[in-house]
Amino acid sequence: MNVIEALSLPTIETDLQRLEPLLAESVVTGDGFLDEVTTHLIAAGGKRLRPVLTLLAATAGGRVRASEADLLGAVSVELVHLASLYHDDVMDEATIRRSVDSVNSRFGNLVAIVAGDYLLARSAEIAAGLGTEIAGLLASTLGELCQGQIAEVRAAFQVNRTRDQYRAAIEGKTAALMATSCRIGALTGDLPRSQVDALTTFGRCFGMIFQVRDDVLDVIGSEADLGKPPGQDLAEGVYTLPVLLALEDGEAAAELRPLLGRPLGLPEREKARSIVASSSGIPAAILAGRRYADKAVEAAEACPEPLLTGVLVRLARSLLDGLPA
Repeated sequence: MNVIEALSLPTIETDLQRLEPLLAESVVTGDGFLDEVTTHLIAAGGKRLRPVLTLLAATAGGRVRASEADLLGAVSVELVHLASLYHDDVMDEATIRRSVDSVNSRFGNLVAIVAGDYLLARSAEIAAGLGTEIAGLLASTLGELCQGQIAEVRAAFQVNRTRDQYRAAIEGKTAALMATSCRIGALTGDLPRSQVDALTTFGRCFGMIFQVRDDVLDVIGSEADLGKPPGQDLAEGVYTLPVLLALEDGEAAAELRPLLGRPLGLPEREKARSIVASSSGIPAAILAGRRYADKAVEAAEACPEPLLTGVLVRLARSLLDGLPA
Protein backbone atom coordinates (compact mmCIF):
# COMPACT_ATOMS: atom_id res chain seq x y z
CA MET A 1 0.00 0.00 0.00
CA ASN A 2 1.38 3.42 -0.97
CA VAL A 3 0.38 5.62 1.95
CA ILE A 4 0.89 8.94 0.19
CA GLU A 5 -1.28 7.88 -2.75
CA ALA A 6 -3.97 6.67 -0.36
CA LEU A 7 -3.91 10.00 1.49
CA SER A 8 -3.79 12.35 -1.49
CA LEU A 9 -2.30 14.94 0.89
CA PRO A 10 0.74 16.77 -0.54
CA THR A 11 1.62 18.45 2.77
CA ILE A 12 2.43 15.07 4.32
CA GLU A 13 4.77 14.26 1.45
CA THR A 14 6.58 17.56 2.08
CA ASP A 15 6.89 16.80 5.79
CA LEU A 16 8.21 13.32 5.03
CA GLN A 17 10.89 14.84 2.82
CA ARG A 18 11.92 16.96 5.81
CA LEU A 19 11.87 13.84 8.00
CA GLU A 20 14.36 11.74 5.98
CA PRO A 21 17.55 13.70 6.76
CA LEU A 22 16.56 13.98 10.43
CA LEU A 23 16.03 10.24 10.58
CA ALA A 24 19.46 9.48 9.13
CA GLU A 25 21.19 12.12 11.25
CA SER A 26 19.61 10.77 14.43
CA VAL A 27 21.63 7.53 14.28
CA VAL A 28 24.97 8.83 12.97
CA THR A 29 27.70 8.40 15.58
CA GLY A 30 30.88 9.29 13.69
CA ASP A 31 32.01 5.66 13.77
CA GLY A 32 32.04 4.63 10.11
CA PHE A 33 31.18 0.98 10.72
CA LEU A 34 28.38 1.63 13.21
CA ASP A 35 26.95 4.36 10.99
CA GLU A 36 26.82 1.93 8.08
CA VAL A 37 24.90 -0.56 10.23
CA THR A 38 22.47 1.93 11.82
CA THR A 39 21.59 3.64 8.54
CA HIS A 40 21.37 0.43 6.49
CA LEU A 41 17.57 0.08 6.50
CA ILE A 42 16.97 3.83 6.59
CA ALA A 43 18.83 4.11 3.28
CA ALA A 44 16.74 1.24 1.90
CA GLY A 45 13.60 3.35 2.27
CA GLY A 46 10.22 2.16 3.47
CA LYS A 47 6.62 3.26 3.73
CA ARG A 48 7.30 5.35 6.88
CA LEU A 49 3.77 4.49 7.97
CA ARG A 50 4.29 5.21 11.65
CA PRO A 51 5.80 8.66 11.04
CA VAL A 52 2.88 9.37 8.71
CA LEU A 53 0.47 8.63 11.56
CA THR A 54 2.46 10.91 13.88
CA LEU A 55 2.47 13.78 11.38
CA LEU A 56 -1.23 13.35 10.59
CA ALA A 57 -2.13 13.50 14.28
CA ALA A 58 0.16 16.48 14.84
CA THR A 59 -1.57 18.46 12.10
CA ALA A 60 -5.10 17.40 13.10
CA GLY A 61 -5.69 20.77 14.76
CA GLY A 62 -5.15 22.64 11.50
CA ARG A 63 -1.39 23.08 11.53
CA VAL A 64 -0.23 23.35 7.92
CA ARG A 65 3.42 22.47 8.48
CA ALA A 66 4.86 19.98 10.96
CA SER A 67 6.93 21.56 13.74
CA GLU A 68 10.40 20.37 14.76
CA ALA A 69 8.84 18.58 17.75
CA ASP A 70 6.37 16.82 15.45
CA LEU A 71 9.21 15.62 13.23
CA LEU A 72 11.29 14.44 16.18
CA GLY A 73 8.29 12.52 17.50
CA ALA A 74 7.99 10.88 14.08
CA VAL A 75 11.70 10.01 14.13
CA SER A 76 11.38 8.41 17.58
CA VAL A 77 8.60 6.02 16.53
CA GLU A 78 10.31 5.07 13.28
CA LEU A 79 13.51 4.21 15.16
CA VAL A 80 11.53 1.85 17.40
CA HIS A 81 10.05 0.22 14.32
CA LEU A 82 13.46 -0.12 12.65
CA ALA A 83 14.94 -1.62 15.82
CA SER A 84 12.16 -4.20 15.86
CA LEU A 85 13.02 -5.13 12.26
CA TYR A 86 16.69 -5.63 13.18
CA HIS A 87 15.68 -7.93 16.03
CA ASP A 88 12.91 -9.73 14.09
CA ASP A 89 15.28 -10.59 11.26
CA VAL A 90 17.69 -12.20 13.71
CA MET A 91 14.88 -14.31 15.21
CA ASP A 92 13.54 -15.24 11.78
CA GLU A 93 16.99 -15.79 10.25
CA ALA A 94 15.88 -13.50 7.44
CA THR A 95 18.27 -12.68 4.61
CA ILE A 96 16.40 -9.92 2.77
CA ARG A 97 14.63 -6.81 4.06
CA ARG A 98 13.28 -4.03 1.84
CA SER A 99 14.96 -5.62 -1.19
CA VAL A 100 18.44 -5.41 0.35
CA ASP A 101 20.46 -7.74 2.56
CA SER A 102 19.05 -7.84 6.07
CA VAL A 103 21.34 -6.39 8.73
CA ASN A 104 21.93 -9.78 10.34
CA SER A 105 22.75 -11.33 6.96
CA ARG A 106 25.24 -8.63 6.09
CA PHE A 107 26.83 -7.86 9.45
CA GLY A 108 26.01 -10.87 11.65
CA ASN A 109 23.48 -11.52 14.41
CA LEU A 110 25.44 -9.95 17.25
CA VAL A 111 25.96 -6.67 15.41
CA ALA A 112 22.29 -6.63 14.34
CA ILE A 113 21.08 -7.10 17.92
CA VAL A 114 23.37 -4.46 19.41
CA ALA A 115 22.61 -2.01 16.57
CA GLY A 116 18.89 -2.54 17.17
CA ASP A 117 19.47 -1.76 20.85
CA TYR A 118 21.30 1.40 19.82
CA LEU A 119 18.33 2.53 17.72
CA LEU A 120 16.07 2.01 20.75
CA ALA A 121 18.44 4.05 22.89
CA ARG A 122 18.41 6.91 20.40
CA SER A 123 14.63 6.77 20.20
CA ALA A 124 14.40 7.01 23.99
CA GLU A 125 16.83 9.94 24.06
CA ILE A 126 14.81 11.83 21.44
CA ALA A 127 11.55 11.10 23.28
CA ALA A 128 13.06 12.36 26.55
CA GLY A 129 13.79 15.66 24.83
CA LEU A 130 10.09 15.97 24.01
CA GLY A 131 9.02 15.77 27.66
CA THR A 132 8.37 13.26 30.40
CA GLU A 133 4.93 12.22 29.14
CA ILE A 134 6.20 11.22 25.71
CA ALA A 135 9.28 9.55 27.22
CA GLY A 136 7.07 7.50 29.54
CA LEU A 137 4.67 6.68 26.73
CA LEU A 138 7.46 5.35 24.52
CA ALA A 139 8.90 3.29 27.38
CA SER A 140 5.54 1.66 28.11
CA THR A 141 5.09 0.98 24.39
CA LEU A 142 8.41 -0.85 24.27
CA GLY A 143 7.11 -3.02 27.08
CA GLU A 144 3.95 -3.78 25.09
CA LEU A 145 5.99 -4.65 22.01
CA CYS A 146 8.06 -7.13 24.00
CA GLN A 147 4.98 -8.67 25.61
CA GLY A 148 3.31 -9.08 22.24
CA GLN A 149 6.38 -10.68 20.70
CA ILE A 150 6.86 -13.06 23.60
CA ALA A 151 3.17 -14.03 23.43
CA GLU A 152 3.62 -14.89 19.76
CA VAL A 153 6.79 -16.89 20.36
CA ARG A 154 5.08 -18.87 23.15
CA ALA A 155 2.14 -19.64 20.85
CA ALA A 156 4.33 -21.14 18.10
CA PHE A 157 2.89 -24.42 16.77
CA GLN A 158 0.04 -24.25 19.29
CA VAL A 159 -2.99 -25.55 17.39
CA ASN A 160 -5.20 -24.64 20.35
CA ARG A 161 -4.21 -20.97 20.28
CA THR A 162 -7.32 -18.88 20.93
CA ARG A 163 -8.57 -15.80 19.15
CA ASP A 164 -8.11 -13.82 22.37
CA GLN A 165 -4.47 -14.91 22.56
CA TYR A 166 -3.96 -13.89 18.93
CA ARG A 167 -5.62 -10.53 19.58
CA ALA A 168 -3.47 -9.84 22.64
CA ALA A 169 -0.29 -10.65 20.72
CA ILE A 170 -1.00 -8.35 17.78
CA GLU A 171 -2.22 -5.55 20.05
CA GLY A 172 1.25 -5.62 21.56
CA LYS A 173 3.52 -6.35 18.63
CA THR A 174 1.77 -4.17 16.02
CA ALA A 175 -1.09 -2.01 17.26
CA ALA A 176 0.69 -0.55 20.30
CA LEU A 177 3.28 1.33 18.24
CA MET A 178 0.63 2.55 15.77
CA ALA A 179 -1.39 3.92 18.70
CA THR A 180 1.69 5.57 20.18
CA SER A 181 2.61 7.08 16.82
CA CYS A 182 -0.74 8.86 16.75
CA ARG A 183 -0.62 9.81 20.41
CA ILE A 184 2.84 11.36 20.20
CA GLY A 185 1.75 13.47 17.22
CA ALA A 186 -1.38 14.58 19.02
CA LEU A 187 0.70 15.55 22.06
CA THR A 188 3.33 17.51 20.09
CA GLY A 189 0.42 19.09 18.20
CA ASP A 190 -1.05 20.34 21.51
CA LEU A 191 -4.49 18.88 20.85
CA PRO A 192 -7.17 18.71 23.54
CA ARG A 193 -7.09 15.51 25.61
CA SER A 194 -10.31 14.19 24.12
CA GLN A 195 -8.77 14.37 20.64
CA VAL A 196 -5.47 12.90 21.86
CA ASP A 197 -7.40 9.90 23.18
CA ALA A 198 -9.52 9.59 20.03
CA LEU A 199 -6.47 9.64 17.75
CA THR A 200 -4.77 7.08 19.98
CA THR A 201 -7.81 4.83 19.54
CA PHE A 202 -7.64 5.39 15.79
CA GLY A 203 -3.99 4.31 15.76
CA ARG A 204 -4.66 1.18 17.78
CA CYS A 205 -7.56 0.13 15.54
CA PHE A 206 -5.49 0.94 12.46
CA GLY A 207 -2.73 -1.31 13.75
CA MET A 208 -5.18 -4.16 14.26
CA ILE A 209 -6.50 -3.77 10.68
CA PHE A 210 -2.93 -3.63 9.39
CA GLN A 211 -1.96 -6.91 11.06
CA VAL A 212 -5.16 -8.74 10.11
CA ARG A 213 -4.60 -7.64 6.50
CA ASP A 214 -1.02 -8.93 6.58
CA ASP A 215 -2.19 -12.23 8.00
CA VAL A 216 -4.84 -12.64 5.30
CA LEU A 217 -2.34 -11.81 2.57
CA ASP A 218 0.13 -14.36 3.95
CA VAL A 219 -2.48 -16.95 2.99
CA ILE A 220 -3.96 -15.60 -0.25
CA GLY A 221 -1.20 -13.31 -1.55
CA SER A 222 1.49 -14.08 -4.12
CA GLU A 223 5.24 -14.08 -3.63
CA ALA A 224 5.49 -11.13 -6.05
CA ASP A 225 3.09 -9.08 -3.92
CA LEU A 226 4.45 -10.12 -0.54
CA GLY A 227 8.16 -10.09 -1.29
CA LYS A 228 8.39 -13.46 0.47
CA PRO A 229 6.86 -16.91 -0.03
CA PRO A 230 3.18 -17.00 0.96
CA GLY A 231 2.28 -19.30 3.81
CA GLN A 232 5.49 -18.54 5.68
CA ASP A 233 3.66 -17.99 8.98
CA LEU A 234 1.95 -21.36 8.60
CA ALA A 235 5.27 -23.04 7.91
CA GLU A 236 6.85 -21.46 10.99
CA GLY A 237 3.98 -22.28 13.33
CA VAL A 238 2.54 -18.77 13.61
CA TYR A 239 -1.18 -19.51 13.51
CA THR A 240 -2.89 -16.24 12.70
CA LEU A 241 -6.57 -15.27 12.65
CA PRO A 242 -7.43 -16.83 9.25
CA VAL A 243 -5.89 -20.12 10.39
CA LEU A 244 -7.61 -20.07 13.77
CA LEU A 245 -10.94 -19.38 12.07
CA ALA A 246 -10.32 -22.13 9.53
CA LEU A 247 -9.80 -24.49 12.46
CA GLU A 248 -13.37 -23.62 13.53
CA ASP A 249 -14.68 -24.58 10.08
CA GLY A 250 -15.56 -28.27 10.50
CA GLU A 251 -14.68 -29.57 7.03
CA ALA A 252 -11.53 -27.47 6.66
CA ALA A 253 -10.43 -28.23 10.22
CA ALA A 254 -10.54 -31.99 9.60
CA GLU A 255 -7.99 -31.59 6.78
CA LEU A 256 -5.94 -28.79 8.32
CA ARG A 257 -5.43 -29.86 11.93
CA PRO A 258 -3.33 -32.98 11.15
CA LEU A 259 -0.87 -30.82 9.18
CA LEU A 260 -0.24 -28.35 11.98
CA GLY A 261 1.76 -28.46 15.19
CA ARG A 262 5.15 -28.87 13.48
CA PRO A 263 7.32 -27.12 10.86
CA LEU A 264 6.06 -27.60 7.31
CA GLY A 265 8.01 -28.34 4.16
CA LEU A 266 6.94 -26.76 0.90
CA PRO A 267 4.36 -29.39 -0.20
CA GLU A 268 2.67 -29.46 3.22
CA ARG A 269 2.79 -25.69 3.49
CA GLU A 270 1.07 -25.27 0.15
CA LYS A 271 -1.56 -27.83 1.08
CA ALA A 272 -2.26 -26.11 4.41
CA ARG A 273 -2.37 -22.70 2.74
CA SER A 274 -4.82 -23.97 0.12
CA ILE A 275 -7.11 -25.36 2.81
CA VAL A 276 -7.13 -22.08 4.74
CA ALA A 277 -7.56 -20.02 1.55
CA SER A 278 -10.69 -21.92 0.56
CA SER A 279 -12.18 -22.03 4.06
CA SER A 280 -14.53 -19.65 5.84
CA GLY A 281 -11.48 -18.36 7.73
CA ILE A 282 -10.58 -15.79 5.09
CA PRO A 283 -13.95 -13.97 4.84
CA ALA A 284 -14.37 -14.19 8.63
CA ALA A 285 -10.93 -12.61 9.20
CA ILE A 286 -11.67 -9.84 6.68
CA LEU A 287 -14.96 -9.19 8.47
CA ALA A 288 -13.01 -8.79 11.72
CA GLY A 289 -10.76 -6.28 9.94
CA ARG A 290 -13.81 -4.34 8.79
CA ARG A 291 -15.09 -4.14 12.36
CA TYR A 292 -11.78 -2.58 13.41
CA ALA A 293 -12.07 -0.21 10.45
CA ASP A 294 -15.52 0.89 11.68
CA LYS A 295 -14.04 1.63 15.10
CA ALA A 296 -11.17 3.55 13.50
CA VAL A 297 -13.63 5.64 11.48
CA GLU A 298 -15.63 6.41 14.62
CA ALA A 299 -12.46 7.59 16.37
CA ALA A 300 -11.37 9.66 13.35
CA GLU A 301 -14.63 11.59 13.44
CA ALA A 302 -13.45 13.30 16.64
CA CYS A 303 -10.82 15.12 14.58
CA PRO A 304 -11.73 18.84 14.33
CA GLU A 305 -10.49 19.22 10.76
CA PRO A 306 -12.99 17.76 8.25
CA LEU A 307 -10.30 17.34 5.59
CA LEU A 308 -8.12 15.33 7.93
CA THR A 309 -11.06 13.29 9.16
CA GLY A 310 -11.65 12.26 5.56
CA VAL A 311 -7.97 11.38 5.14
CA LEU A 312 -7.97 9.17 8.24
CA VAL A 313 -11.16 7.44 7.11
CA ARG A 314 -9.65 6.74 3.67
CA LEU A 315 -6.47 5.49 5.27
CA ALA A 316 -8.30 3.00 7.50
CA ARG A 317 -10.53 1.77 4.68
CA SER A 318 -7.68 1.55 2.17
CA LEU A 319 -6.00 -1.24 4.13
CA LEU A 320 -8.82 -3.60 3.14
CA ASP A 321 -8.98 -2.53 -0.51
CA GLY A 322 -8.42 -5.40 -2.89
CA LEU A 323 -9.31 -8.10 -0.38
CA PRO A 324 -12.29 -10.34 -1.13
CA ALA A 325 -15.59 -8.67 -0.21
